[in-house]
Amino acid sequence: MILSVIIPCYNESATIGATIDALELLRHRLESADMQLDIVAVDDGSTDDTLAELRARAAVTPSLQVHAHERNRGKGSTILTAASLVRGDIVLIQDADLEYDPQDIPSLIAPIVDGYADAVVGSRFGGAGAHRVLYFWHRVGNGALTLLSNMLTDLNVTDMESGYKAFSRDAFLTMRLTSRRFGIEPEILARLSQMGARIYEVPINYYGRTYAEGKKITWRDGVAAIGHIFRAQLTARSQPRLPARRRGARSLTPRSVRLLGPSLPDRKVSGTS
Repeated sequence: MILSVIIPCYNESATIGATIDALELLRHRLESADMQLDIVAVDDGSTDDTLAELRARAAVTPSLQVHAHERNRGKGSTILTAASLVRGDIVLIQDADLEYDPQDIPSLIAPIVDGYADAVVGSRFGGAGAHRVLYFWHRVGNGALTLLSNMLTDLNVTDMESGYKAFSRDAFLTMRLTSRRFGIEPEILARLSQMGARIYEVPINYYGRTYAEGKKITWRDGVAAIGHIFRAQLTARSQPRLPARRRGARSLTPRSVRLLGPSLPDRKVSGTS
């Protein structure tokens, strides 16, 4: 089994090296579960040294593929570019700024490994893990957007705007994604709902950044997200459904037991219904 990790990058020279190092630290754990690591980094027209750092890392990291956009197109565009490059049976999106901790990856992908989930959303508000205390109005806006998204998708996720999401290969490649920028997050949840995907949430750590530290999303992206949420519903007919899957008894596979290792007793998973 192969895990493909997509890293969208834009002006992240300060953290991209540490992000790749953190993923490489997971390699031994993945190999113990008979999994290979495939990293696809897409530089989105960075104006700093991000692309140079990626190319230097690719020269000594066989699992790392690097693709570059000539100009900035947005996070959604990097994911669309990576879709044609991933080799994995499971696909995960990892931001390059380390706000999301790669040590959470085993818990994120375990429901897919065990065969009872098509997609997993990492929730910053799941009641477990470290969570940096930051902007009040961001939390209010996130809650409002998540509520609106849930009303239209008939899901009950707690963190629609989370950038930490994992998918089975079938689910990832079946999504008909069109959003080019941060609107990709609400569109992903809409497409998963429309295709009838089995979606789960797991709690994750969140090491947020301030704007002085490089945070990029603004209130304008929040306003734009409202339009993306409605547009995804208006284009629902374009989204094919996944084949129906009979629900069986949930059980841990030997692979996920090895993957989760010491974290197994603390595992918390919630399904959306």
